[in-house]
Amino acid sequence: MDFGAVLQTNPPASRTVQLAKLAEAHGFSHVWTFDSHILWQEPYVIYSQILAETRKITIGPMVTNPATRDWTVTASTYATLNEMYGNRTICGIGRGDSAVRVTNGKPTTLKDLRESIHVIRELANSRSVEYGGAQLQFPWSHGSELEVWVAAYGPLALKLAGEVGDGFILQLADLDIAEWMIKKVRDAAEAVGRDPMSVKFCVAAPMYIGDDWEHMRDQCRWFGGMVGNHVADIVAKYGADGSVPTALTDYIADREGYDYNQHGRAGNSHAAFVPDEIVDRFCIMGTAEQHIEKLEKLRKLGVDQFAGYLQHDNKEETLRVYGETVIPAFADTVAAKV
Repeated sequence: MDFGAVLQTNPPASRTVQLAKLAEAHGFSHVWTFDSHILWQEPYVIYSQILAETRKITIGPMVTNPATRDWTVTASTYATLNEMYGNRTICGIGRGDSAVRVTNGKPTTLKDLRESIHVIRELANSRSVEYGGAQLQFPWSHGSELEVWVAAYGPLALKLAGEVGDGFILQLADLDIAEWMIKKVRDAAEAVGRDPMSVKFCVAAPMYIGDDWEHMRDQCRWFGGMVGNHVADIVAKYGADGSVPTALTDYIADREGYDYNQHGRAGNSHAAFVPDEIVDRFCIMGTAEQHIEKLEKLRKLGVDQFAGYLQHDNKEETLRVYGETVIPAFADTVAAKV
């Protein structure tokens, strides 16, 4: 299993770079960031500095969207970073949340998401693509490689992820929901003739090493509020009639609103409706042994990467314990002498 760290691009940017370097030092393979250009600093600018100051880490957004940038600009950014730093980028993409809602926009359609994935992937892999009635290709790009991983919750978005995604990003660590969604994505991949095992799976959720459960829950409760935005969209479209697991839909019954000024922030005021049970199910908290136990269950479900959100007050210690205890527990054992 690979491990990623999910950061916000809060100023100063040097702090984001520092945490990314620390994640690499502790054995994380990926660094992801939020991509919401009004709420936080522009991530792609910071990616260049992170890549310049690290050696192996792969970096990308969790997640970008098709609405805030022209798709060819997004592709050009990846291809440029890949030329500069050796194919160490990845694109997580979804329909859009805070980046579009803060500007009074709406998440894009699944049709636009599908088309954007194709355009971005083809151009960023040094191939030509039809866009806007023209056949386009970067004449300066040679050997750029980019995977596009799709973030999804609803049935049609899960189907899209299986049909076209190089990977699937599930932003919660509930075992039952993960099992259901992974099956949906694999079934969709198989239905269009893809190898269902070729789609990689990333579970992303807050990770907090500690033993004070009340404090850990309060620090991570924001995540249930964020997920609730997407769940509310699903319920509005499909109703609560079984199209998605009740474990995902029931908890938003008391949701009253959402303040994007506090998006992704520990201790925010709009996540009080999220019960402790949901925090425990959606996040990974507790001792290193408790993290390993839940991660092993996710691994057995087919999860290829766990990406841990670090929007709390215990960033460095959580990275340290993961580097010294959790990540080594999932490493292949090789004997020095047999």
